[in-house]
Amino acid sequence: MLAVLVRKDLLIEFRSREILISMITFGAAITLLYAFSFRPSPESMQTFAPGLMWMVFLFVSVLALHRSHSLEKEFDAFSMILSAPVERSVLFISKYLSGFIFLVVAQMVLLPLFFLFLQLPLPANLAQMVAVFLLVDLGISAAGSLLSGIVMRVRVNEMLLPLMLFPMVTPLLISAVKSTASIMDNQPFNQWKLWFQLIVSFVIVFSLIGYLVYDYVSEE
Repeated sequence: MLAVLVRKDLLIEFRSREILISMITFGAAITLLYAFSFRPSPESMQTFAPGLMWMVFLFVSVLALHRSHSLEKEFDAFSMILSAPVERSVLFISKYLSGFIFLVVAQMVLLPLFFLFLQLPLPANLAQMVAVFLLVDLGISAAGSLLSGIVMRVRVNEMLLPLMLFPMVTPLLISAVKSTASIMDNQPFNQWKLWFQLIVSFVIVFSLIGYLVYDYVSEE
């Protein structure tokens, strides 16, 4: 049933292309704004690049997380899904995974643009960067999917979601920026493993919280 629910979200996006196109367009626009606004030395740009990079991805993720529930709010489709013989925790995991997939696909397009437009050198250890990005995406998707379900029925949910999400994922974003900066500086893993452990802890905690409480979140 989990595979069916994830496939349903992906098919809806494949037919409408609303989420990915808006994410990529918005992220590319912010990247271009950074490229034309900042003209420091390459060394200074590499210092600020991790923070700028994760701000782009945080803003972009809100679009995917909001649309993941708001699409099913129309015509009361979400209530019909709840009436199906499916555990509510499985619904959370499906939203969690679909949001993660959308964010990863958008990053696959935006990351090369970010390094190209800001003229940044590629890190020597791409495997470590990929691992950090995937884990941070899981954390953002876990917290965002839970909050998106909470604010779905609120009238101003498109404003309330980022107001709640940004403070919640602040520890995750700080750890992501620190880890990415260390990787781009070619520092050994021992010097930034604490930040990596914080990312893993955030992913585990919010994945478990969402899995356990989504049954109550999905109630009217």
